[in-house]
Amino acid sequence: MSATQQTQAERKDNWSSEAYSASAAFVPKLTQTLLQYLDPQPSDSVLDIGCGDGKFTELFLPYVSKVLGVDSSPAMIEAARKGYGSEKAEFQVLDCCFLEQNSDVADGTWDKVVSNAALHWILRNEKTRLSTLKGIHASLKKGGAFVFEMGGHGNVAEIQAAMQYALLRQGISIEKARESYPWFFPSVPWMSSTLESLGFKVVKMESEYRPTKLTSDTNGGLAGWVRLMGAAFLDVVDTEKREEVIREVCEVLQTVTTREEDGSQWLGYVRLRGVAVKI
Repeated sequence: MSATQQTQAERKDNWSSEAYSASAAFVPKLTQTLLQYLDPQPSDSVLDIGCGDGKFTELFLPYVSKVLGVDSSPAMIEAARKGYGSEKAEFQVLDCCFLEQNSDVADGTWDKVVSNAALHWILRNEKTRLSTLKGIHASLKKGGAFVFEMGGHGNVAEIQAAMQYALLRQGISIEKARESYPWFFPSVPWMSSTLESLGFKVVKMESEYRPTKLTSDTNGGLAGWVRLMGAAFLDVVDTEKREEVIREVCEVLQTVTTREEDGSQWLGYVRLRGVAVKI
């Protein structure tokens, strides 16, 4: 078993299509600008990085010739295959942290590489961060476009602070709490300069503050969001303490996230969007 396969096998799969739909159904719906930047064409072959359950892939699939969706979660890939698998849409379990090592995918044949709401997870590991971006560059034809949206610097800052506070209250050290942090939210300058150093020409790079309404599903809301998206934070406390941590986070954020007029809950999303061309 290779190091890549071993990492994939040992990694806990915290995802499920049902939990994602309950707590983050808004993610694939808020993609109008990204789809405009992708500009899907009938001749396009598209590699979808971190495709999840395929609900974003579905939005551009009818307008292109071929799609390969890759994601590290077997549960999400299974859902994508069941929902959207076809002659022109394939979905494959692949840890994109090691994309550069997969010559079957990073083969210089793709017209476009797209990623929605996934790179802030994939780029979390500093040791494989550049390797992932190099793999994206290697996947593209010369002149091909890398089009993405992810969390940008300052994304869900209130969640980050409340989660670290709740972990400290459980006796977790600040160092361990920071190590459990599951995301990487880069700035416009960092992403621009990094992509340019790898052989891309940055065409667009922008940051947007976009407060986002959470689902109101009984299994969703703020608690459902924390339970799903904050699973890495929760993993550092004993199982019997996790719901207590979730309750405390929700209590701390009650007045921060809740709108007085209707009781809806909102998080301070910051989106980083970009288009870069392989030169």
